[in-house]
Amino acid sequence: MNWPGLGNPAKRKGTIRYLIITAVIAISVGTASIFIQQWLNMDNPLRVCINDIESDYKISATLELYVDKQKIEIPANIGNNENCRHSLYTLTNDGVIHAEWKHEYPFEIGHFLWTWTTYHENGFPMRDMDESRSKVFVDGKETGSLIREPLVDGAHYRAEFFTKNYDEASEHDFLPPQ
Repeated sequence: MNWPGLGNPAKRKGTIRYLIITAVIAISVGTASIFIQQWLNMDNPLRVCINDIESDYKISATLELYVDKQKIEIPANIGNNENCRHSLYTLTNDGVIHAEWKHEYPFEIGHFLWTWTTYHENGFPMRDMDESRSKVFVDGKETGSLIREPLVDGAHYRAEFFTKNYDEASEHDFLPPQ
């Protein structure tokens, strides 16, 4: 089979030269992009490891998480593995979230859920949630900011999420009480 541009030896040489130049440019742009992103994220507390960083800002808060009215256990060691501890992490599965950084930083509930999804297998499926029906309570009071709610030292958070395909009608059987 004759591929377009490869039948004639003169055209073949030009086509191969074009493909090589295109590949070199693509690899160069990809490599440069990786280094630029690493350089830009060097001081981003959500991206870097804090193992060797002197952290002066430390807070902790508790989070109760419900999905479709079922309590979800928050696993231990979110944001924490043998080589790297991120600025938002858990040590145990009791719902205590720890946050630390060089200086005060406006950590949010959403940052913790992102850390869980990014650095932990079976992360929290935020994309599957219906944000219009979900709620976040701080110390028993509902907030309107949902996952944008700032983490406050010592606060207790209760997050109630509903999946996009959750059917509330399944909770009711429409039978008379017994």
